[in-house]
Amino acid sequence: MFALLLPIVIAIVLIGYSVGKPRWREYQRDKIRGQPFSREWRKILQQRMPYFRGMPADLQLQLKQHIQVFIAEKRFVGCNGVVINDEIRVTIAAQACLLLLNRETGFYPNLTTILVYPSAFIKQQQSMNADGVQFTARNTLAGESWQTGRVILSWQDTVDGAEVPDDGHNVVIHEFAHQLDQENGLANGAPILNKGQNYKTWSNVFSQQFERLQQQAHHGIPSLFDYYGATNPAEFFAVASEVFFEQSALLHRHYPALYEQLKLLYRVDPVVW
Repeated sequence: MFALLLPIVIAIVLIGYSVGKPRWREYQRDKIRGQPFSREWRKILQQRMPYFRGMPADLQLQLKQHIQVFIAEKRFVGCNGVVINDEIRVTIAAQACLLLLNRETGFYPNLTTILVYPSAFIKQQQSMNADGVQFTARNTLAGESWQTGRVILSWQDTVDGAEVPDDGHNVVIHEFAHQLDQENGLANGAPILNKGQNYKTWSNVFSQQFERLQQQAHHGIPSLFDYYGATNPAEFFAVASEVFFEQSALLHRHYPALYEQLKLLYRVDPVVW
């Protein structure tokens, strides 16, 4: 009799776990959000995030609550002598959570760890030239997003990106846009869209602007977007996200269709901040 009931009991336990776990997680997050935001963290925001002061009050509050949850759930690891402190945690979390405002969010559910280097770091990887000859390439990177639950950041580039909020370059926004893109598989420039959006419109708008950037990069024509965005659609989405948050007025003026798609995705309108 017990042998017959055992599969039923296991099924009930599994169903209860799958239903109860998300509720428990949200309960824990509500508790974290309900805690006071420390004065020290507020000082870090004011010093490191100049555009925080220009955000509407409701978004400021929401961002602070997101920062609390993010820091509670993610592990920060210092590399090459970096000692993790609240300044590093808050500065990174604040920029990463800009991408989560007003959205139903799992707080980058695939992400577990942020590795922080003091400055740009060297990555070696195997490549192949046109003749089929393999070679080792050494690339200097300011950041990298892994589908396996890690983001790697240069602290110096993180600080620089936050300090100058209107140059269209922000390594944290860039890498965490990749994290959003990677939530449904390999990064391809098509993140999980919100209700009211459709992938056909997204694809048409992004493909047109991506191809335009490729032509601009090929001919050396100045562009609002960094030429690195012409590498592939995933990089273009990340670069466009940087511009959306940091040069919103220019993006809205010159690329209104692209701005509208990003506005629908991120559920904010930074041009009015």
